[in-house]
Amino acid sequence: MANPANPRIIRLEEGWNDEIKTKAIDVLEEMLDNGIKAGKTKMFAPKEYVAIYTTCYDMCTQRSPYNWSRDLYQRHGETIENYLTSTVLPALREKTGQNGPILLKELQSRWVNHQIMNKWLKKFFTYLDRYYVKHHSLPTLSQAGLKHFKTHIYDEMKRDATASILTLIDEERERMIIDKTLIKSIVELYESMGMGNLDAYTADLEAPLLDSTRDYYAKKRQEWIVSDSTPDYLIKAERALNEERLRVADYLNPASESKLLRVCEEEILEKVEMVLLEKEGSGCKVLLANDKSEDLRRMFRLFSRLERGLNPMAAIVQSFISAIGNELINKRQARLDGGEKDKNDDPKFVKSLLELHDKYLGAIKADFNGHSLFQKALKDAFVEIVNRNVGQYTNAELMSTFCDRVLKSGGEKLSEAEVEDSLDRVVQLFSYLTEKDLFAEIYRNQLAKRLLNQRSASDDAEKMMIAKLKMQCGTHFTSKMEGMLGDLAVGSDQKSEFEAKMKQHKSSLDYTVQVLTTGFWPRYKPLEVALPPEMSKCMDVFKDWHDNKHAKRKLTWVFSLGNATVRAKFGNKFYDLQVSTLQAVALNTFNGGVAIGFEELAEKLNLEESILKPLMHSLSCGKYKVLTKTPASNKINTTDSFTANMRFSSNMRKIRIPMASLDASHNTKRVEEDRSIAIEAAIVRIMKARKTLQHQQLIAEVLSQLAFFKPNPKVIKRRIEALIDREYLERNSDNSNIYNYLA
Repeated sequence: MANPANPRIIRLEEGWNDEIKTKAIDVLEEMLDNGIKAGKTKMFAPKEYVAIYTTCYDMCTQRSPYNWSRDLYQRHGETIENYLTSTVLPALREKTGQNGPILLKELQSRWVNHQIMNKWLKKFFTYLDRYYVKHHSLPTLSQAGLKHFKTHIYDEMKRDATASILTLIDEERERMIIDKTLIKSIVELYESMGMGNLDAYTADLEAPLLDSTRDYYAKKRQEWIVSDSTPDYLIKAERALNEERLRVADYLNPASESKLLRVCEEEILEKVEMVLLEKEGSGCKVLLANDKSEDLRRMFRLFSRLERGLNPMAAIVQSFISAIGNELINKRQARLDGGEKDKNDDPKFVKSLLELHDKYLGAIKADFNGHSLFQKALKDAFVEIVNRNVGQYTNAELMSTFCDRVLKSGGEKLSEAEVEDSLDRVVQLFSYLTEKDLFAEIYRNQLAKRLLNQRSASDDAEKMMIAKLKMQCGTHFTSKMEGMLGDLAVGSDQKSEFEAKMKQHKSSLDYTVQVLTTGFWPRYKPLEVALPPEMSKCMDVFKDWHDNKHAKRKLTWVFSLGNATVRAKFGNKFYDLQVSTLQAVALNTFNGGVAIGFEELAEKLNLEESILKPLMHSLSCGKYKVLTKTPASNKINTTDSFTANMRFSSNMRKIRIPMASLDASHNTKRVEEDRSIAIEAAIVRIMKARKTLQHQQLIAEVLSQLAFFKPNPKVIKRRIEALIDREYLERNSDNSNIYNYLA
């Protein structure tokens, strides 16, 4: 068999000089310098490319010593290096010192050419990448090309290029038009020089840019803070931040955005925050006072960018709201000092607090995005305002009385929706009270009067208010109020049953009884009034009927809460007088036109002076003087005498004669007793769980558990001593500051 002919050996210089350099490298450099010749659409036709690639392939696959892979790899690098140093670098040096865009355009052009050169050389020497480079763990042809560009071009030109870019950026900040595409292409060069990471971009462009930005905005800050009001300054600051964000989007690396914005925030916001917030004539307080919502929203947006940037702003908001609230309280104090009578009913003051709360609650939601810091500022401000009492009556009592006006018939003229809205707003104010138990006590007394005197405008509204309080404070807080409503609901069934019983006795009186559960209702002073025989007979009938139905229940009569309708004749005219039980009993004694002295009347009715005086005042000195007092005056004395006023006349047939309440709106002593019980219960509950506790820790835990009032630590200490006396606790034998629980 004949042997196949030996393939032709390609010598290094022959292959390099005759084929690769002449037909590929020289042609490529020519086209890069002068462009593609006319009529040519591609740099290399497919046949040209294949011929060069084949030569390189053959030279790399020949057997040793004619395998030229190492030499071709070396000459690939030298080719790029020679072109960069002999052609590219001189052209760039020539442009250095001219204005920024000229140098950057030249650098852009040379960078694009280098990428083209790198691409084609990689194509020609592809076989090297596939085998020789991998086998010897060398940089790929593309990496080698980039390294040469970095070493010979980038490292020398980066300082001037960066300076040119920064100049252009500053020009754009001053509203000049620049070539953003040019900068973007140079930024891509910086990114490529990192060889897979952003180290070159970060060190050579980003770091100088951040320094330049800091200097630029430091100067702007000094200019703006002197010349501009706070709103104008913040408009400029917001515009600057938006422009920097867009600048990154237009031509910088996205990784720079947070760093660039942080520098801007430090320079134009953080360093002058307090100056801006407190600036005279335009600071945060002025914006709040003038309801500048848009400016406040911008202020919130900008300072929320800073770590803890909202804290000083929230503190100013709290201080401002507190000052406005205290001003309202001072106005109330001034009215009282000016001689206005101090009453537990001051709707004007309560409404002013409600309006203040509504206004700034709305502002916090709308202008400050409902941020928790500002909600806390509002809460802290109103805790201070609502718990600052002036005059004889506490704010708790004023708020409860306002609810009473809203809920009772003849009070505030409101629709159902307005009633619910008013109650919602009062409950919001109530949530800031530290003495919630005092409010509950007063509210319960007023609720009792509304229910028992049939003065409640709507049962649904009463239930709604109790439900709102229950949601705010829990079941324990409203259980007695719910029990009061329950008593009335149960009582209506018993009334109809008793009415049937009364018909059997043929009484001349239309008589009903409301049974109340002692634990639910306020405590009332029992009165042993001397009743007319007909009334006493009715009471006896009810007692017998009730004892048969409920043998284990004890009845206690509370005459001060009863009411009656008395038919009275003055002259030739009849009137229906709507009065309390005590007023009815007193009027009954004046039948027949008799005159009775105060002391005689007190003896007849078996009433104390403190009860009889307001009773007789309501009948002889009020709006409807159904009795005549001798001597005439507006004050009841023990020497006065009374008789029926036969000259009494009124256009109305039904007349309601009000009487001053015989019971205080709340019993302070009882509130204190309830608090003592609550404190002791909390102490025992905590000690039972913890067994042993140090004094200060126990005080702190008790304060944290008491939701409805905030006792003085001294009061807690007294309750601890009382529990030690009653052997619930003992002091530790080694340390008297530690308590032990006794099972």
